[in-house]
Amino acid sequence: MLRILFLGTGGSLPTRNRNPSSIMINIEGELLLFDCGEGTQQQMMRAKTGMKALTSVFITHFHADHMLGVPGLIQTMSFLGRTEPLKIYGPQDVKEFVNVFIDLGYYKPRFEVEVIELSPGDIVKRNGYCIQAIGTIHSVPSIGYALTEDPRRGRFDREKAIALGVPPGPLFSKLHNNVDVEINGQLIRSADVVGQKRAGRKIVYTGDTRPCESILQASMNADVLIHDSTLARDKEEWAKESKHSTAFEAANLAKEANVIRLVLTHISSRYTDDTSSLLKEAQEIFKNVIVAEDLMEIDVPLKDK
Repeated sequence: MLRILFLGTGGSLPTRNRNPSSIMINIEGELLLFDCGEGTQQQMMRAKTGMKALTSVFITHFHADHMLGVPGLIQTMSFLGRTEPLKIYGPQDVKEFVNVFIDLGYYKPRFEVEVIELSPGDIVKRNGYCIQAIGTIHSVPSIGYALTEDPRRGRFDREKAIALGVPPGPLFSKLHNNVDVEINGQLIRSADVVGQKRAGRKIVYTGDTRPCESILQASMNADVLIHDSTLARDKEEWAKESKHSTAFEAANLAKEANVIRLVLTHISSRYTDDTSSLLKEAQEIFKNVIVAEDLMEIDVPLKDK
């Protein structure tokens, strides 16, 4: 399973139908949170995600709409009896911010909160995947994130194995797991019946940013690119001034990076009732694009090759 749940898709402030930024990724049952705007824990309750399986929070920067939900989330999990540790990652000074959050309300959590600072290029290695911090361009120090699965085993050629004299059964599994076997004195190599490794899936989340080379490179051939699309093209100068992106710019980057799907998020409150202008201008450049909505879910399928 690799599923994206959009808990908050608004830009800068909440509206009646958009919470501030927060995106959850479910990877084989493990929950990862990217940004944590105010009210994130309520959105998790509405989506019935549970909180026990949440292992990590990745903050892109310290604007209020991306991190004010952290103290509420920590206290909610503590009140619910959490004992498992929680890791919080973010750019420089994230430790200072989190320590302030924990002190709010004079209530200490009942579980360990480990805080880790990341710089562009740093990699968090996990079982079966990794998360890389990406340099971004915003009005305050910020980073984006690229989640990439480890390569998958190549396809097992059952017919070829049988032709080589391997009987169906446990030896198939050994060969598929890179173990050579011997049949009637003949060595059958795993490489003879297993194809090349297949690329894992990749999701890129930019946080707030101008389009930039580091995001472009990290997004090459990504399955899903979730890009800042705060404004429409007619507000490009404002986007440049505030260090955000337009939907048109996000689509240009998606096309150049050859991504499979683009999701527009961090939507300005000026588009509360109608995001059609954002979608239309993005589709001029890149067809497989959608505008994120709160509580929208996307399943990311396995690659065929």
